[in-house]
Amino acid sequence: MEVSKRSRAPTATLDPEAAAEKKRIVEAQKAYGRGDKIRTKSIKDKKLRANLKRLEHRYQNAALAAKDAEILLENTSGFLEPEGELERTYKVRQDEIAESVGVETAKKGFELKLNELGPYVAEYTRNGRDLLLAGRKGHIATVDWRDGKLGCETQLGETVRDAKWLHNSLHFAVAQKQHVYIYDHNGVEIHKLSKLVEVTGMEFLPYHFLLATVGNPGWLRYTDTSTGQQIFEAPTKLGPPTAFGQNPHNAIVHIGHSNGQVTLWSPNSSTPLVKLLTHRGPVRSLAMDREGRYMVSTGQDLKMSVWDIRTFKEVNKYFTRQPGQSIAISDRNLTAVGWGTQVSIWKGLFDKAIEDVDEQVKVQSPYMAWGGEGKRIERVRWCPFEDVLGVGHDAGFSSIIVPGAGEPNFDALEANPYENKKQRQEGEVKMLLNKIQPEMISLNPDFVGNLDQRSEAQRQNDRDLDAKPEDVVEKLKNRGRGKNSALRRYLRKRGQKNVIDERRLRLEAALKEQNHRENDKMKRQREEYGPALARFARKGG
Repeated sequence: MEVSKRSRAPTATLDPEAAAEKKRIVEAQKAYGRGDKIRTKSIKDKKLRANLKRLEHRYQNAALAAKDAEILLENTSGFLEPEGELERTYKVRQDEIAESVGVETAKKGFELKLNELGPYVAEYTRNGRDLLLAGRKGHIATVDWRDGKLGCETQLGETVRDAKWLHNSLHFAVAQKQHVYIYDHNGVEIHKLSKLVEVTGMEFLPYHFLLATVGNPGWLRYTDTSTGQQIFEAPTKLGPPTAFGQNPHNAIVHIGHSNGQVTLWSPNSSTPLVKLLTHRGPVRSLAMDREGRYMVSTGQDLKMSVWDIRTFKEVNKYFTRQPGQSIAISDRNLTAVGWGTQVSIWKGLFDKAIEDVDEQVKVQSPYMAWGGEGKRIERVRWCPFEDVLGVGHDAGFSSIIVPGAGEPNFDALEANPYENKKQRQEGEVKMLLNKIQPEMISLNPDFVGNLDQRSEAQRQNDRDLDAKPEDVVEKLKNRGRGKNSALRRYLRKRGQKNVIDERRLRLEAALKEQNHRENDKMKRQREEYGPALARFARKGG
């Protein structure tokens, strides 16, 4: 007897592409999904069911887009990564980088040959759009370096020591042989700061509209560029400065001196806020990071030191084959050091070994290197929001590409690289309205807005404790000499001969000491004058 076999229905199988797509959707839902999917089969309202399905479809597309964006590595910077243990990133040349990056990025690496009027110092604007070049022999030029358009060019005919952009690309200051001059974007002189003599270093404080200058006479001066008035000046009393820079976090200026000290100044104090001994010789250059935590300095002693300026302690020390001429720190904390004819770029100088421990990692080798072609480095500067380092040297200017150096996420209300004329005008008005007064410059900028929660009685008690007790003897015994001194008048006023108190005893002892001191001084004068002139010696003279 034959048994009939029932034919089974063929099972549906997914093709590999559909299976891969389903797997990708599942992985995206796990990583970026908002939870379980809404079940719409039990919903009777057709309109509501359609809206919910459309919403779920949008959630699914958003999760897939987030999953696909992982390949961009948006949370990590685009640094150079070695493929093996023997590969070193500082051996990568600029031509190799230009071949690996996009065409537009490769155009950002260029060189300007200016052999006769150097060495050159270079400065970028705050939005990184314009470049200012200043040659030691008087050549001044402004360039829109992205488009290659020349803004203005002039020959001043005298020595130029430094140049600095002001609040925007329309004005810049030039420290010439004798005084500081301010020019507009057409190269026309609009102001002369005659009180600033032989200036060697300048720093502009954009939130305060202050131009801080220091020069060979050793005077630190602050000039308000919005009003043209000089608001502060003080002598450093340490001779001509050798390095100058500002902390972008709290607007404190740092001055390096020939005795190895770095002094910190604000326009609210005629004496330095901090004196820090950083090197065993003259300080050649210094720079601070954007967050105001660390300072990097180089000296004539062939050392590069990393300092924690919150605790004023040295973190690490490195050796340079020649004294570092210039230092610059990028937005992503890459440190460029120009020494001799070469530039070394360091990565991770401020990284900690463990987040909860204050122990720093000492980097063993630089991240990138450039130079060695006989061009003496004068100044290095990072371009804001770009992976570009500008190098000024005695043969002109070079723009090199440094992957991972720039901050890609800019705040258009703070500094907009793509601003138009209207936005620039509105930004200038906003900066003037939000101008910060010089009195608010302090080592700790967070003191603004803090409330004193102590009671009036407690504050008065603290003031009394802080005040020094008044010493009547010290107050009176130094206020005059002879028979009509304040001490003698006080004793004559206290005419009670039979009243003895502690205060009177101390005053009488002070009077005896004063008389004894005056008699000894008169005897010394008689011995110095000799017998012929002894009569001119007088008591208390």
